[in-house]
This record gives sequence, structure tokens and C-alpha cells, in this order.
Amino acid sequence: MSLGGIAALVASGGFFVLVLVLAVPILRVRHTIDAATGALRDVADQTTPMLERVNTTIDNVNVALNQVHTTLDGVNMQLARIDTITENVSHVSANVANLSTVVSAAAANPLVKVAAFGYGVRKAAANRRAAADEAEVREQIKQSRRKRA
Repeated sequence: MSLGGIAALVASGGFFVLVLVLAVPILRVRHTIDAATGALRDVADQTTPMLERVNTTIDNVNVALNQVHTTLDGVNMQLARIDTITENVSHVSANVANLSTVVSAAAANPLVKVAAFGYGVRKAAANRRAAADEAEVREQIKQSRRKRA
């Protein structure tokens, strides 16, 4: 046996040991890959029913949103009616204030005139405060609608 043959024999032995040493991690990696493949299959099998449930939930949410939209349309119509009513009430209040002024002017007693005038002022101030409160509430409702839109 020559020196080259012995070197080849040593090299082949070293290669054999290297293959044996690398065989264990390769087998472990194979098991890891098999486990990962199984996990991916499980995820794929469970994803389809979950996506179907998500689609059903989204459909239900869309139905609920349509119902809310319809309800808001009704509320908006009622608010428009309330605006008209409050406008008419303010006109009536103004007419009552004018009428009280006429009645107080026609009264002969100065004390009655002063009392009627005070009542008219209080009434007008209360109506004005009520109108200001209603305007503020309307503005807040409009702003909250704008924020939601």
C-alpha cells in the first residue's frame, strides 16, 4: 500500500465520520420539517371554516349597518319636523310677547303696566334661552353626525 492509498483511506474514513456526524442533525431537521408541514396543513384546514364565519359575520354587520342607516334617516326626518315645530313655537312666543305688550299698553293702571311688562320680558327671555338651548343642541347633534360621517 502506498502513501497515496493510505491518504485516500484516511480521507474516506474522515468523510465517513463526517457523514455520520451530519446524519443526526439532518434527521432532526427532517422531523422538524414534517411537524411544520403538519402544522401548515392544520392551519389550512381550519382557515376555510374561519373565513366562512368571518364572511357571515361581515354580512351580519352589513345588515346591521343598513338598519342603523335606515333608523338614522328616520331620526333625521323627525329632527327636521322638530326644527319646524320649534320655529313655529318661536313665532307663537313672539306673537304672545307682542300681545302682552299691547295689553300692557292698553292698561290704565301704571302698576299693571309695569307687571305686564315684567312678565313679557321674563317670558321673552325664557323663550330666547330656550331657543338658544335648542340651537346649541341642534349644533351638537350636527357636529356628532359630521364626526361619524
